[in-house]
Amino acid sequence: MGQAGGLMIVDSHVHVGTAGVPLGPAGPAASFALWRKRAAAVGISRGVLMAAPVGSYAAANRTVAHLAAREPGRWLWYVFVNPVADRGRVDAVVAAAHARGACGIKVHWSDGPATDEVALAAERHRMPVLFDPGGDVQQVCYLAGRHPDVAWIVPHLSAFNDDWRAQKRLTDVLVRVPNVFTDTSGVRYFDLLEEAVARAGSRKVLFGSDGPYLHPAPELAKIFALGMPPADRALILGGNVLRLTAAARSGRCHTNCGT
Repeated sequence: MGQAGGLMIVDSHVHVGTAGVPLGPAGPAASFALWRKRAAAVGISRGVLMAAPVGSYAAANRTVAHLAAREPGRWLWYVFVNPVADRGRVDAVVAAAHARGACGIKVHWSDGPATDEVALAAERHRMPVLFDPGGDVQQVCYLAGRHPDVAWIVPHLSAFNDDWRAQKRLTDVLVRVPNVFTDTSGVRYFDLLEEAVARAGSRKVLFGSDGPYLHPAPELAKIFALGMPPADRALILGGNVLRLTAAARSGRCHTNCGT
């Protein structure tokens, strides 16, 4: 269990591999080992694993599932879905991953936007969707409205490229749409992160590092810099992601049994 001063920390956004981005070791195992060493140094030893965005995910998802299965009490994992290439079989991909322990779905804008097909699979298997929309907050609103029983986690306050306008729009969405959440990874404008937490509340925000692309130490430091009460900080540092994935984790046997 990830601990810092007795506080459990779950990094909700950890990639296995870098998809060819020349940062650190290229291979998934070596890349993950480096992130794990860095995370352990700041008290993080539990996280949500997922493939890196490579477009084709069958092999990458198997690698992630294998890593997570080695220490099932420590690692959760999300199945990466390409909504374009996997069209027509998304539910089959998600069901197979759920049988191997997956408790969420990941979609990246570079493969195309999340779709109704993705949302229906998420609803059936009671999984959250970690959807990076590349700043397209309107698409998030559209899907969240059509599928209110699905938790939509939007990383980076919606924009890894520091598009503060998109991040401000997502904050407005966090306040008014109950099934939209965000994670803190890669949010460089601290004041925007502080505003999001203050307006939307601590239950709408998850700690994530976007490792191994980003170092977990400064990403974690942002959470403590917010100066929140301990109960609110505990939600962001682990309570929220565990709550949002609880149904998928507890329902794994139910799904496997085909009932």
